[in-house]
Amino acid sequence: MSRTFRSLLERDFAWILAALGLWLALAYLALPVLWKRHEKRHPALEDAPRITQTGSMIPGDPLNLSFIGQESDLVSAMLAAGWHPADPITLKSSLHIAESTVLHRAYVDAPVSNLFLFGRKEDLAFEKPAGPDASKRHHVRFWKAPTLDAQGRPCWFGAVTFDRSVGFSHTTGQITHHIAADLDSERDHLIDDLQAAGRIQSLEWQNDFQPTGVGRNGGGDRWQTDQRLPIAVLKPAAGQK
Repeated sequence: MSRTFRSLLERDFAWILAALGLWLALAYLALPVLWKRHEKRHPALEDAPRITQTGSMIPGDPLNLSFIGQESDLVSAMLAAGWHPADPITLKSSLHIAESTVLHRAYVDAPVSNLFLFGRKEDLAFEKPAGPDASKRHHVRFWKAPTLDAQGRPCWFGAVTFDRSVGFSHTTGQITHHIAADLDSERDHLIDDLQAAGRIQSLEWQNDFQPTGVGRNGGGDRWQTDQRLPIAVLKPAAGQK
């Protein structure tokens, strides 16, 4: 056997070994992990909406949260993190929030205006005071997606923003809260609160969830985001498995 032929054979054998190693790594390591992650992904995330609507069908606040778990898991997690359920909108609560704003009195359960997703208003709403009255606050709305995962768990889409002041809507002229433009700091603030309370079991991020990084909500307020969506699996509430 000539030296040239032996060299070619050794080179071809090295390429065969490299190709075999690559196939083994893909078939037995990488692809099973990717499929496992795909199967673990909640089906509601496949065709998830991106933005809410006002009652006048104007684009509202963008979605920037998703939590996987039962309603009891979400409610107990928010309470443990120090967030308060918002009161429903009634004449009494409307007068109360007006009094809080004008007279600078605390109202930790102040109502939030309705936004719509899946053809209905929010299922749950929570807030966290950020000042002496209801004019400044962290607040979030949640909607339960209609699709369950293989474990029977719903996915809750959320829109969290910071109310910086009360004023007139730029689009309708109605009295409303104006939101701060930075959505990401509010999103991260809520995630941090839940992690500090020990209520998040796992956390992943979806890049480019929002198709754009800037926009305006139903009140005409500008918003900006890095377009990422956190996908958090909640720990079961006490007494739940």
